[in-house]
Amino acid sequence: MENNGKILVVDDEADICEFISYNLKKEGYQVWVANNGKEAIPIALKVKPDLILLDVMMPVMDGLETCRIIKAEPEFSKTFVVFLTARAEEYSEIEGFNAGADDYIAKPIKPKVLLTRLNAILRRKIKEEASPSIRVKDILIDRESFLIYRGDQKIQLARKEFELLFLLATKPGKVFTREYILEKVWGEEVLVVDRTIDVHIRKIREKLGDDYIGTVKGVGYKFEA
Repeated sequence: MENNGKILVVDDEADICEFISYNLKKEGYQVWVANNGKEAIPIALKVKPDLILLDVMMPVMDGLETCRIIKAEPEFSKTFVVFLTARAEEYSEIEGFNAGADDYIAKPIKPKVLLTRLNAILRRKIKEEASPSIRVKDILIDRESFLIYRGDQKIQLARKEFELLFLLATKPGKVFTREYILEKVWGEEVLVVDRTIDVHIRKIREKLGDDYIGTVKGVGYKFEA
């Protein structure tokens, strides 16, 4: 199967890298491998991967620090970061999403599940690139740059923050339920904790202010018309 999508696999366990790489290459992906975050960053800068599979617990530089560094670079605004981890605790998932992760896959890894999740994420990338920008209230939400423009001010959001804001802004005044937001922003295959949406809403408000997103208790959120 020809795919040509570029994926960087970052894990300190050689057998896991080999196992994942084998399955991704069979699916048609181009694959690069790094053994820790410090090694991964220069490879990512050179390759510009569509998606980075990133282990959380690694020597030299762990996955959380690596993700924060990558997400701070504008050139990676359209790159997905998916954490691989044996840590299934709720707090570590929240910590991962706070760092800017787009998804979270627990070990042991099942090839069919992994490929289904990655294919779904990268299909969303194609849809995003075809989606128009939105001008609403006093801001422009630009799909090309993944930036928010308010007058001369440029505001950068993490990918999921951007997707969440973009979804709400498509229909100002409409209340989006939590279930709908999870399905559209994270996808049906992705299991995230309920607090994840609240964390992302809080971060959007910190960057934009409190005048754009309203809370409807017990239901969900809306973009204030």
